[in-house]
Amino acid sequence: MLIQASKLIPHIEWRSADGSTACYSSHSHDEFSIGYIDGGMADYRNHQRRHRISAHTLVTINPGDVHSCNPSNAPWSFRMLYIDTQWLAAIQEDIFVTVPNDYLPFSRDLVQHPKMGACFNTFFYQLTQNDDMLKAEHDSYQFVEALFGDLTTGFSGNKAATSGANSLPYLDRAKQALLDNIDSKMSLETLSSDVGVSRYHLLRAFKQRYGMPPHAYLLDEKIKRAKTLLKRGESLADTALALGFADQAHFQRQFKHRVAVTPGQYQACFVQRRM
Repeated sequence: MLIQASKLIPHIEWRSADGSTACYSSHSHDEFSIGYIDGGMADYRNHQRRHRISAHTLVTINPGDVHSCNPSNAPWSFRMLYIDTQWLAAIQEDIFVTVPNDYLPFSRDLVQHPKMGACFNTFFYQLTQNDDMLKAEHDSYQFVEALFGDLTTGFSGNKAATSGANSLPYLDRAKQALLDNIDSKMSLETLSSDVGVSRYHLLRAFKQRYGMPPHAYLLDEKIKRAKTLLKRGESLADTALALGFADQAHFQRQFKHRVAVTPGQYQACFVQRRM
């Protein structure tokens, strides 16, 4: 079993267990607890409510809920996220504008829907296998909106937030800030603070104006600049470093994903011609 704090979002801890037989007494957490069952079956109790759960079930546990979740006569596999309550409440306030009490709690103990499973898997991957902070923060908003969106009838006030996005000057400032810091890791919090709007508002309006969220726009610009540097004959290592990629492998993977050839293959089409 692995338990780690996220390097990208320190307000989140994650746990992964494969073929576990460990059993837990009834307990609670101060954080929101969200788990996804990858395989096997388990007996899940939340307060006095009991459930038999299996693969592709998403378990949702509010802060302070007394619960237990133990395998049903055979090993099971699961992944968990433990999300700081105040941090998640701040995101809820960004998305839904008005949140009753301190935070919006889950209204049910579990979710069985492919969309939510896909959201969890995407977010978990960003937290554990990637190093793109802006992308992880973007996915955190999508994840929270998907988790709590159906509970907010009468509270959400952001549908009009993106109207007239093409005439909002702060979007130009946000774009320029990304381009000015192309070789560094800018967080969504820093970007939204610099332009004076909420993180959620910026995500929605930026995507409406430019066709993609900030992290994707920045990565797209990096790839375009990489093509220019490669045509000049810059090495792959220097190009990756100049554009702020974590390492050369990450650069090559992202480049091929968008250009359909590796950086080396792309460069060879231009540099060798001039030699």
